[in-house]
Amino acid sequence: MSLKQKVAIVGADETDRIGIIPDATPIMLHAEAARNALRDAGIEKSEVDAVLTCGISGMASTQLCEYLGIIPKYTDSTMTGGSSFEIHVEHAAAAINAGLCSVALITHGETGHSGRMRRGPRGGFFDPTLPAMQFEVPFGVGGAPSAYCMAAMRHMHQYGTTSEQLAEIAVATRKWAQLNPRAMMRDDLTIEDVLSSRWIAYPFHVYDCCLVTDAGGAVVVVGAERARDFKKKPVWVLGSGEASTHQSLLGMDDITTTPARYSGKAAFEMAGVTHDDIDVVEVYDSFTYTALVTLEELGFCAKGEGGPFVSGQRTAPGGDFPMNTNGGGLSYTHPGMYGMFILIEAVRQLRGECGARQVPDARLALVNGTGGTLSATGTLILGAD
Repeated sequence: MSLKQKVAIVGADETDRIGIIPDATPIMLHAEAARNALRDAGIEKSEVDAVLTCGISGMASTQLCEYLGIIPKYTDSTMTGGSSFEIHVEHAAAAINAGLCSVALITHGETGHSGRMRRGPRGGFFDPTLPAMQFEVPFGVGGAPSAYCMAAMRHMHQYGTTSEQLAEIAVATRKWAQLNPRAMMRDDLTIEDVLSSRWIAYPFHVYDCCLVTDAGGAVVVVGAERARDFKKKPVWVLGSGEASTHQSLLGMDDITTTPARYSGKAAFEMAGVTHDDIDVVEVYDSFTYTALVTLEELGFCAKGEGGPFVSGQRTAPGGDFPMNTNGGGLSYTHPGMYGMFILIEAVRQLRGECGARQVPDARLALVNGTGGTLSATGTLILGAD
């Protein structure tokens, strides 16, 4: 069953503060973002009858509903890391289409920076019996950089991708951040700056890696019959797809691929559009490599051609392939799971609300979240009237 244009996003917003917020807890950020997104839509909290959320801190929809004072008809705490919120949109669309609910609130809030001292070793939520904890962590694969770097190195070996090509993404994304007053990192950045910055995990320099911040965000989804009742124009869900192929590196058949090849294909087929139709692209950029390999897996370029595709500042302001227009996880914010913020940015681009960073005449946007170790993806194609 197609969900094309069955639902629309009618509210989208972040928390009042983004960056380093030592006096906030994750649930406070969820609630603040929820308030702001509902206000953006012009919907009262009493109308919400579905809540979808999750968090690295273990946030469940039941906990958030208690905190917000909502008794929902439908709840969902699907947790696939950074792709969770794109997948939540698909689940909300399916639930609304099935008549299970009518107003879905999707929230996120994390204290990736300020919460580090609260969580204990490795966050305090890793099960030592899981395969990765037994067969990867003891051999030096721990945090995300130590896993993603191996995928990037294999891609460089197999396809000739260079550090300079990865740096192109960091620099282009920083240029977008300089147009976003809420972005955390706005200083000038050159390819030489990236290549001369300190190492994190080879081949990643510090500017190849996302920020670690505190932030929250939320969106509101309603059915087609209500979508045009609100003060701002609706952003329609035209296509969606979700996929997961593994959890840890040892479960990957080919570490240069991601499930975006499956979720992207499903989203394009449902939407009935082509790659050339897309006006703006918002993809997860936990690392420069994440963005590069995602473009390949989504089919914007052939496998192995991501490096040449992003070269020449093609994805920067003024380029012919606008990508990660808020500054991305690399320069805007990244509290732990970034997928909510690419969703919010796509909505704003399609509404024409982005000011200096607005992509002219943006009508179609692609959003792709990536979670885990290139493990799970959610792809949405959104459109404006």
